[in-house]
Amino acid sequence: MALDYLILYEHVVREYDSILLLKAELEKRGYTVEIRQLLDRKKLKYFTCKKPKVLVASCMYDNEGINSHVYNNVGRCQKVVNLHWEQMLSDTQEEEPWFNFNGNAKKCIQTCWGEKTRQRLIAHGVPEKNAVVTGAVMMDFLRPQFEGFYKTKQELCSQFGLDPNKKLMLYISSFGYASMTDAEVRELSQMAGTDFTAFAATNRRSMTATLEWFERYLADHPEAELVYRRHPSEWNCPALLELAKRRPNFHIIFEYSVKQWIVAADAIGIWMSTAIAEVYFAHKSCMILRPSPIEHEFDPVIYKDGSYMTDYDSFAAAANDALTRGEQAPFPLAKEMIEGYFDASDTPAYLRMADLLEQVLREEPRDLPFSEGYKPHFNLLKFFALAGVHILFALRQDPKKLKKIAPRFADFAGRIYGYVAKAYVTPSQQAEWFANIKKYV
Repeated sequence: MALDYLILYEHVVREYDSILLLKAELEKRGYTVEIRQLLDRKKLKYFTCKKPKVLVASCMYDNEGINSHVYNNVGRCQKVVNLHWEQMLSDTQEEEPWFNFNGNAKKCIQTCWGEKTRQRLIAHGVPEKNAVVTGAVMMDFLRPQFEGFYKTKQELCSQFGLDPNKKLMLYISSFGYASMTDAEVRELSQMAGTDFTAFAATNRRSMTATLEWFERYLADHPEAELVYRRHPSEWNCPALLELAKRRPNFHIIFEYSVKQWIVAADAIGIWMSTAIAEVYFAHKSCMILRPSPIEHEFDPVIYKDGSYMTDYDSFAAAANDALTRGEQAPFPLAKEMIEGYFDASDTPAYLRMADLLEQVLREEPRDLPFSEGYKPHFNLLKFFALAGVHILFALRQDPKKLKKIAPRFADFAGRIYGYVAKAYVTPSQQAEWFANIKKYV
């Protein structure tokens, strides 16, 4: 029996709650829905008996995206909806062809969190019928309807060994380039066609100064606990581990979504993360810590004309206001800027998104991604290689062990093994999360 919807995800903490919410609503309406990770091994059933009528992708920038996300997962499918998880860009990126879609990706349905993004896509050639404002599903969890969905501060502190009687500070990091070597930065720059050298230096300089601020503040304020929410690329950062050793009230925790920690925190610091919108919809404020200016071509446009803290004294004063007196400064970004990119409709985004997906399923295709301008090609090597990687993962075997007998496969497996491990959700975990979400639908 054919499947109605197949939803593909990339990052668990960024996407999983939202797509489970969509799944719950769609199943409530009587449709069949399954969820797969982009690097899951390919299954023949999705090309045949369970071929989805609608493919819901995590991103879709160009013809290669159609090939990788659609054709190599389910074969031909004319009904493709892009959840488009990367909508917060710098002003320079907003003008780049890559982020405004190329080729037949423009013939897929592109969901937009707000009207500003929709107008940008239309201005760059995406047909109006294919650019639809749905709102941002991840913000729905901050609505009153979902009260009780997140753990309380006391529950979180108990789970991670923090003192619930102390004030809880949260820092949302975006220092993804700080841990990269110069060679890795050069390689990334060559791949993307953009020179990240200066921005990587800004990452390192800003991270060093920010950690110095934290060490100084935590030394003076043992009554505070600081949870450092690292960026996914900061998994190998000695500076964080060293600070955690020196300051017992500094904690590096990556579990749970950033919204969970936002809801629980007494004070919040941020650098350039787009999670600042989640702070806004949680009806909280935050401190934008900018010890060094950020190159405008990398700074998310939503931060334009924001109120920044550029020295330790301003940071410490704001933290003291929030932690000791419960007084937080006004939100550091303009309401019009936030709500232009994140539609603040009274109707939850997951309902609007489900309405769109239902419409796409029932109606004829709005456009034809598999038409002139795109030639599909199946990656047979990747098909078998992914199966091999998942066998290694199931056996918990390091791909390096195969370096001598299968060097090409070992290199491929070594590059993606970590991604597979980070994105894996066990069936029991999915069942538990899904049961919790269904209570609110």
